Amino acid sequence: MRRITRITTVGIATAALALSATACGKSSTDSGASSSSTSGSKATKVAIAYDIGGRGDQSFNDAAYAGLKKAEDELGVKGSEAEPSQGESDADKVARLTSLARAGNNPVIGVGFSYAPAIAKVAKAFPKTTFGLIDDTSVTAPNIANLVFNEEQGSYLAGVAAAKASKSGTVGFIGGVEVPLIKKFEAGFTQGVKDTNPKAKVLTQYLTQPPNFDGFSKPDLGKAAAQGQLDKGADVIYAAAGLAGSGAIEAASAAGKWAIGVDSDQYKQAGLASYKDQILTSVTKDVQGSVFNVIKSVKDGKPQTGEIRYGLAANGVGLADSNPAYVKMTDVTAAVEKAKQAIVDGKITVKTAP
Repeated sequence: MRRITRITTVGIATAALALSATACGKSSTDSGASSSSTSGSKATKVAIAYDIGGRGDQSFNDAAYAGLKKAEDELGVKGSEAEPSQGESDADKVARLTSLARAGNNPVIGVGFSYAPAIAKVAKAFPKTTFGLIDDTSVTAPNIANLVFNEEQGSYLAGVAAAKASKSGTVGFIGGVEVPLIKKFEAGFTQGVKDTNPKAKVLTQYLTQPPNFDGFSKPDLGKAAAQGQLDKGADVIYAAAGLAGSGAIEAASAAGKWAIGVDSDQYKQAGLASYKDQILTSVTKDVQGSVFNVIKSVKDGKPQTGEIRYGLAANGVGLADSNPAYVKMTDVTAAVEKAKQAIVDGKITVKTAP
């Protein structure tokens, strides 16, 4: 039976897409994890702390949640979740992670690179606790597992698909926040497009600049950016922008153009069901698997540590084929498969920066 303790109350905003999850309170309070357990035994306690946008983003955070749920279902662990607060500081993250670790959760997983400074501090204070850090390798310690992905490889495949599916010869890339991680998505996508059709035009826009991270959490920003690209002739738009990307999907769908999802197979996301017919494909990251694997490693007594990389060769990243319309585009799927094999064989090296 699934038992998850939420650290904060989450309000579901129904405007635009009926899927925006935002925290309504501080998440750095005591975890509230109960002592109840399955069959009277003490269950292993684990926790994840969500990135900007929180659970319900139909993308990155939801993929992490799926890994936690799988661990509960298959490993019998007891999970806790912690939501971010709007405009929070690193000190807030430190307090949140400290509370989770103090409550006996092991591992404690920070979803997103923004947790790096906080994990660097808290991991020192709790050396017997394993900390999972997704999308960052800048901080290391014997009890930190850096869970990272070759996003540029999956994005290259998206670029191939976009170039082949485009009729106008103009496609768009929308990045949530202009940070090195999202530049990897841009680099791979643009390279894939240009290698497939050198004459194609790639429109690129970032929604916000650090330290403003609203570009990961506000669908209206993604929607406006996508509309601007549609107005310039783009007929395929790829957004790497977390919850904000759902706005781009909405805009592309309304215009009858193609959207490419990110992180999760967004064709399958319930909150995007109204737009799924126009979600050509999605660049997937096995965030679910990475969360499950680090939890299992701790439960098995062999905690993961150091860099754990998920690439194309082991299906750690990839391109979803859930949309029947995509599967029917045999010229597109053949080109994608050819490109995938070339990357795996080392014949194509994908750039990690534009």
